[in-house]
Amino acid sequence: MNHQSQAYKAVLAIAALSSLGGAALAQDTDTPPKSGVQIELNALQDQAGACRLSFVAQNAGTTDIEEAVYETVLFDRAGQVMMLTLFDFRDLPSERPRVRQFDLSDVACEDLGRVLINGASQCQSGGGSTLCTEGLSLSSRIDVELLG
Repeated sequence: MNHQSQAYKAVLAIAALSSLGGAALAQDTDTPPKSGVQIELNALQDQAGACRLSFVAQNAGTTDIEEAVYETVLFDRAGQVMMLTLFDFRDLPSERPRVRQFDLSDVACEDLGRVLINGASQCQSGGGSTLCTEGLSLSSRIDVELLG
């Protein structure tokens, strides 16, 4: 094998290793946090005179949450407060997803513009009462924004 072909192969090997390192770095930054509660607004569905909100919640921490109740504010599409209510997410076991649904009477889903998690009204766990809010991560899979 000549010297030029060896140099060319070395350059290819370095380029391949560099691209793998970049992929690993990108993977690390996309990893969700390892603690805190993650709540996703997953779906809205009109249900016999009510709007049903479906959430996917996951406690990414290592301590089970026995009770998580969040004070929630609903805004219409114009940005005005529609209502302030409590959503009881009940228990959130460590590292296990849970789906929670809440029916809001006399609310049309099409009128809902944003949902604000205003804070934890109640939080009971072996890890302390701040476990429900520290590292809280919110997202929405639909066109209604979930804030906190």
